[in-house]
Amino acid sequence: MLKRYLHPLTPWAGILFIFLLLAIDQGSKIYIKLHYPLTVYGSDAIVDWGFFKLLFVENKGMAMGTKLNDVIPFISEATAKLSLTIFRIIAILGLAYWWYDSFRKQVHPLLRWALCLILAGALGNIIDSIFYGQLFTHSYGQVAQWASSGEGYAPFFFGHVVDMLQFPLVEWTWPSWLPVIGGERYLFFQYIFNFADATISVGVGLLLAFNKNIFQPT
Repeated sequence: MLKRYLHPLTPWAGILFIFLLLAIDQGSKIYIKLHYPLTVYGSDAIVDWGFFKLLFVENKGMAMGTKLNDVIPFISEATAKLSLTIFRIIAILGLAYWWYDSFRKQVHPLLRWALCLILAGALGNIIDSIFYGQLFTHSYGQVAQWASSGEGYAPFFFGHVVDMLQFPLVEWTWPSWLPVIGGERYLFFQYIFNFADATISVGVGLLLAFNKNIFQPT
Protein backbone atom coordinates (compact mmCIF):
# COMPACT_ATOMS: atom_id res chain seq x y z
CA MET A 1 0.00 0.00 0.00
CA LEU A 2 2.80 2.43 0.92
CA LYS A 3 4.73 1.73 -2.28
CA ARG A 4 2.32 3.60 -4.52
CA TYR A 5 2.90 6.84 -2.59
CA LEU A 6 6.71 6.67 -2.45
CA HIS A 7 9.16 7.83 -5.09
CA PRO A 8 11.22 4.82 -6.29
CA LEU A 9 14.50 6.22 -5.00
CA THR A 10 17.50 5.72 -7.31
CA PRO A 11 21.10 5.54 -6.04
CA TRP A 12 21.95 9.03 -7.32
CA ALA A 13 18.76 10.49 -5.88
CA GLY A 14 19.62 8.82 -2.58
CA ILE A 15 23.11 10.35 -2.62
CA LEU A 16 21.69 13.81 -3.37
CA PHE A 17 19.17 13.40 -0.55
CA ILE A 18 21.94 12.44 1.89
CA PHE A 19 24.06 15.42 0.82
CA LEU A 20 21.07 17.75 1.25
CA LEU A 21 20.50 16.51 4.79
CA LEU A 22 24.24 16.81 5.52
CA ALA A 23 24.29 20.38 4.20
CA ILE A 24 21.41 21.37 6.50
CA ASP A 25 23.03 19.66 9.50
CA GLN A 26 26.53 21.03 8.97
CA GLY A 27 25.30 24.46 7.93
CA SER A 28 23.29 24.84 11.14
CA LYS A 29 26.19 23.62 13.31
CA ILE A 30 28.81 25.83 11.65
CA TYR A 31 26.51 28.86 11.92
CA ILE A 32 26.00 28.27 15.65
CA LYS A 33 29.73 27.68 16.21
CA LEU A 34 30.77 30.88 14.44
CA HIS A 35 28.12 33.18 15.95
CA TYR A 36 27.56 32.17 19.58
CA PRO A 37 29.52 31.02 22.63
CA LEU A 38 28.46 27.93 24.52
CA THR A 39 25.18 28.29 26.41
CA VAL A 40 26.26 27.79 30.01
CA TYR A 41 23.89 26.57 32.72
CA GLY A 42 21.61 29.35 33.91
CA SER A 43 22.22 31.65 30.93
CA ASP A 44 19.55 32.73 28.45
CA ALA A 45 18.81 30.65 25.39
CA ILE A 46 19.70 32.05 21.97
CA VAL A 47 16.01 31.76 21.08
CA ASP A 48 13.33 31.04 23.67
CA TRP A 49 9.74 30.47 22.53
CA GLY A 50 8.77 28.50 25.60
CA PHE A 51 8.00 25.22 23.86
CA PHE A 52 11.16 25.57 21.73
CA LYS A 53 14.65 26.75 22.63
CA LEU A 54 17.73 27.29 20.49
CA LEU A 55 20.87 26.69 22.53
CA PHE A 56 24.51 25.82 21.91
CA VAL A 57 25.97 22.90 23.82
CA GLU A 58 28.68 20.41 22.93
CA ASN A 59 28.32 16.68 23.49
CA LYS A 60 31.52 14.76 24.19
CA GLY A 61 29.79 11.40 24.47
CA MET A 62 26.81 9.44 23.25
CA ALA A 63 23.08 10.12 23.28
CA MET A 64 21.90 12.49 26.03
CA GLY A 65 25.52 13.30 26.91
CA THR A 66 26.35 9.86 28.30
CA LYS A 67 30.06 9.07 28.07
CA LEU A 68 31.42 5.59 27.46
CA ASN A 69 33.58 5.87 30.59
CA ASP A 70 30.38 6.46 32.59
CA VAL A 71 29.31 2.97 31.52
CA ILE A 72 32.81 1.44 31.66
CA PRO A 73 34.43 3.37 34.55
CA PHE A 74 37.87 1.69 34.38
CA ILE A 75 38.78 3.35 31.06
CA SER A 76 39.96 6.95 30.71
CA GLU A 77 37.84 9.69 29.15
CA ALA A 78 40.27 9.99 26.23
CA THR A 79 40.14 6.24 25.55
CA ALA A 80 36.35 6.30 25.82
CA LYS A 81 36.09 9.17 23.34
CA LEU A 82 38.43 7.57 20.81
CA SER A 83 36.71 4.18 21.15
CA LEU A 84 33.30 5.79 20.60
CA THR A 85 34.48 7.60 17.47
CA ILE A 86 36.02 4.41 16.03
CA PHE A 87 32.84 2.48 16.81
CA ARG A 88 30.79 5.15 15.02
CA ILE A 89 33.02 4.88 11.94
CA ILE A 90 32.59 1.08 11.86
CA ALA A 91 28.82 1.48 12.29
CA ILE A 92 28.68 3.99 9.43
CA LEU A 93 30.59 1.61 7.15
CA GLY A 94 28.04 -1.07 7.97
CA LEU A 95 25.17 1.34 7.33
CA ALA A 96 26.73 2.44 4.05
CA TYR A 97 26.97 -1.15 2.88
CA TRP A 98 23.34 -1.82 3.90
CA TRP A 99 22.29 1.33 2.00
CA TYR A 100 24.27 0.23 -1.10
CA ASP A 101 22.90 -3.31 -0.88
CA SER A 102 19.33 -1.99 -0.71
CA PHE A 103 19.73 -0.69 -4.27
CA ARG A 104 21.04 -4.03 -5.52
CA LYS A 105 17.99 -5.87 -4.28
CA GLN A 106 14.25 -5.52 -4.67
CA VAL A 107 13.43 -3.92 -1.32
CA HIS A 108 10.62 -1.71 -0.12
CA PRO A 109 11.25 1.94 -1.14
CA LEU A 110 10.69 3.07 2.45
CA LEU A 111 13.75 1.08 3.54
CA ARG A 112 15.92 3.12 1.19
CA TRP A 113 14.46 6.40 2.45
CA ALA A 114 14.93 5.33 6.07
CA LEU A 115 18.54 4.28 5.47
CA CYS A 116 19.26 7.61 3.77
CA LEU A 117 17.97 9.43 6.86
CA ILE A 118 19.96 7.29 9.29
CA LEU A 119 23.17 7.38 7.22
CA ALA A 120 23.01 11.15 6.74
CA GLY A 121 22.53 11.70 10.47
CA ALA A 122 25.35 9.34 11.39
CA LEU A 123 27.69 11.07 8.92
CA GLY A 124 26.70 14.48 10.24
CA ASN A 125 27.67 13.63 13.81
CA ILE A 126 30.86 11.76 12.90
CA ILE A 127 32.09 14.83 11.00
CA ASP A 128 31.86 16.78 14.27
CA SER A 129 33.71 14.06 16.20
CA ILE A 130 36.55 13.68 13.70
CA PHE A 131 37.13 17.19 12.36
CA TYR A 132 35.61 19.92 14.53
CA GLY A 133 38.41 19.83 17.12
CA GLN A 134 40.86 20.86 14.40
CA LEU A 135 38.54 23.12 12.41
CA PHE A 136 37.48 25.46 15.23
CA THR A 137 38.86 27.22 18.27
CA HIS A 138 37.04 26.59 21.55
CA SER A 139 33.66 28.15 22.38
CA TYR A 140 33.98 28.53 26.16
CA GLY A 141 33.16 32.14 26.96
CA GLN A 142 33.86 33.22 23.39
CA VAL A 143 32.63 32.80 19.84
CA ALA A 144 34.70 30.18 18.03
CA GLN A 145 36.65 30.99 14.90
CA TRP A 146 38.08 28.91 12.09
CA ALA A 147 41.30 27.50 13.52
CA SER A 148 44.72 27.87 11.96
CA SER A 149 47.04 24.88 12.06
CA GLY A 150 47.56 23.78 15.65
CA GLU A 151 44.96 26.17 17.10
CA GLY A 152 42.01 23.79 17.22
CA TYR A 153 40.42 22.94 20.55
CA ALA A 154 41.06 19.17 20.25
CA PRO A 155 43.01 16.63 18.15
CA PHE A 156 41.45 14.75 15.25
CA PHE A 157 38.87 12.16 16.45
CA PHE A 158 38.30 14.10 19.71
CA GLY A 159 35.89 16.79 18.54
CA HIS A 160 32.58 17.48 20.28
CA VAL A 161 29.18 17.07 18.62
CA VAL A 162 27.25 20.34 18.38
CA ASP A 163 23.71 20.21 19.81
CA MET A 164 21.24 23.09 19.72
CA LEU A 165 17.54 22.11 19.61
CA GLN A 166 15.33 21.66 22.65
CA PHE A 167 11.58 21.24 22.98
CA PRO A 168 10.75 21.61 26.70
CA LEU A 169 7.10 20.74 26.20
CA VAL A 170 5.90 20.27 29.78
CA GLU A 171 7.31 21.06 33.21
CA TRP A 172 5.94 19.92 36.55
CA THR A 173 6.81 19.35 40.20
CA TRP A 174 6.64 15.81 41.54
CA PRO A 175 4.31 15.36 44.55
CA SER A 176 6.18 15.71 47.84
CA TRP A 177 5.03 12.29 49.07
CA LEU A 178 7.02 10.48 46.35
CA PRO A 179 10.33 9.00 47.58
CA VAL A 180 13.60 10.42 46.21
CA ILE A 181 12.03 12.65 43.52
CA GLY A 182 9.31 14.24 45.69
CA GLY A 183 9.27 18.02 45.34
CA GLU A 184 11.72 17.99 42.42
CA ARG A 185 11.03 19.87 39.20
CA TYR A 186 10.90 17.79 36.01
CA LEU A 187 11.16 19.04 32.45
CA PHE A 188 9.81 17.01 29.53
CA PHE A 189 11.41 16.98 26.89
CA GLN A 190 14.69 18.34 28.32
CA TYR A 191 17.23 16.72 26.00
CA ILE A 192 19.14 18.89 23.54
CA PHE A 193 19.80 17.47 20.08
CA ASN A 194 20.71 18.48 16.53
CA PHE A 195 19.36 18.00 13.01
CA ALA A 196 21.44 14.85 12.50
CA ASP A 197 19.91 13.29 15.63
CA ALA A 198 16.47 14.14 14.26
CA THR A 199 17.09 12.44 10.91
CA ILE A 200 18.39 9.32 12.67
CA SER A 201 15.33 9.27 14.92
CA VAL A 202 12.95 9.65 11.97
CA GLY A 203 14.73 6.91 10.02
CA VAL A 204 14.70 4.49 12.94
CA GLY A 205 11.08 5.44 13.66
CA LEU A 206 10.10 4.54 10.09
CA LEU A 207 11.81 1.16 10.39
CA LEU A 208 9.99 0.42 13.64
CA ALA A 209 6.59 1.78 12.63
CA PHE A 210 6.45 0.10 9.21
CA ASN A 211 8.65 -2.94 9.80
CA LYS A 212 5.96 -5.38 8.61
CA ASN A 213 5.77 -3.56 5.28
CA ILE A 214 9.45 -2.79 4.90
CA PHE A 215 10.82 -6.24 5.65
CA GLN A 216 8.16 -8.38 4.05
CA PRO A 217 9.38 -10.57 1.13
CA THR A 218 9.16 -8.81 -2.25
